[in-house]
Amino acid sequence: MKKKVLIIYTGGTIGMCKKENGYAPKEGFFQKLLEKKIPELKDPHLPKIEILEYNPLLDSSDIKPENWIKIAKDIFAHYKEFDGFVILHGTDTLAYTASALSFLLHGLDKPVILTGSQVPLVETRNDARENLISSLVLSTCYPIYEVCICFGNKLLRGCRATKVDAQSFDAFDSPNFPLLAKVGVEIVLNEQVLNRKESQYFKLLLDQLKSEKLAIVPLFPGISPDVIYSLCEAEIKGIILESFGTGNGPGQDKMFLEAIKAGVDKGIVFVNRTQCLKGRVMAEEYASGRALIDAGVINGKDMTREALVAKMMCLFQLGFSCEDFKKEIIKNWCGEIST
Repeated sequence: MKKKVLIIYTGGTIGMCKKENGYAPKEGFFQKLLEKKIPELKDPHLPKIEILEYNPLLDSSDIKPENWIKIAKDIFAHYKEFDGFVILHGTDTLAYTASALSFLLHGLDKPVILTGSQVPLVETRNDARENLISSLVLSTCYPIYEVCICFGNKLLRGCRATKVDAQSFDAFDSPNFPLLAKVGVEIVLNEQVLNRKESQYFKLLLDQLKSEKLAIVPLFPGISPDVIYSLCEAEIKGIILESFGTGNGPGQDKMFLEAIKAGVDKGIVFVNRTQCLKGRVMAEEYASGRALIDAGVINGKDMTREALVAKMMCLFQLGFSCEDFKKEIIKNWCGEIST
C-alpha cells in the first residue's frame, strides 16, 4: 500500500507569489502551483500527499508559541492516518518551531520533517523543489523517529539546528551535532546518532503554550547592570545570558553580579549559553565564568538559542518550581544536549 504524508503548509517563502510590493502568501495558490511546478509528485515512488493549508498563512517572523501548539495538535489529530509529516514553514523561525515540536511531541514513531526555501517555488531557479521532494522521501522511506529539518541537502536534528545564512541555499546547520543524513546522489543516514524508536505511546507534552516572559541578553563589554535590573522589574520569569567563549562574563563587575543575584533572589531563572556558534558552556574553567555560577546562573551546556527558548517556555508552562526547573533544564529530553 502506498504510504501517505500530510503536508502542513503554514506559510513562508516556499509558497509565496509575486505581488506589487514583493513576495507574499496567497490563499489557495500553493496547491495549484505544486501541480504545475512539481508534476513528479504523482510519481508512484513518492508517497501520496494531502495538504493542510493554514488560514491565514503565517509569515514565520510572526510565529508565536500558540502556533507551535496548533502544529503539534494537528499532527496529533492526524497521527494515525499518515506515515509521516512534512511541515512547510518560513525559514526565519523554522529552527524555533523545530525545537518546540521536538519537546512537544513525545514518543514519535514517525518522521516529522520541517522544510521551506530561500527562493519561492514560483521562481524558475529555486531550492523549494529539492527541499520538498527530499523531505517527502525521508518522511516515508527511512527509520526516523524524531523532529528534523531537511534543507540544503542535509537532514538535521530539529532541536540542534539553527539558521546560519540568510542568502545561501545551505541556510541551516547543526554546529554542535553531526548531520542525521546527507542528501546527495544517495541518501546516507548517520544511523548512530538517530534517536531510537521509543516504546512509550505518542502523546503531546502540552495542549497549550503561552508566550512567557522570557528575555535574551547577549553580553558585551561595558554592559550595564541596569539592563538586568530593568528586566527584573518587568517581572521576567527567565533570562538567557549569552556569554563570552565557554561561558564567561564580567566576573570583576560586582554591580553586574549583584544585579543577577537580585534577580535570582526574586525567583528569576538565569541560564548561561555561549554566544559562539560552536562549543559549549564550561563556566567552571575560568574565574569569570565561575563568578556567574556563584551568582546563581545555570549552565545551558551546548543548547542552541532556539532549543533553550522552546524548552524554557515548556518548563514554565508545566509549572515547575524554581528548584525543579533548574534540574529539568539541564536534563536531555530529546537530544538537545550533548551527553
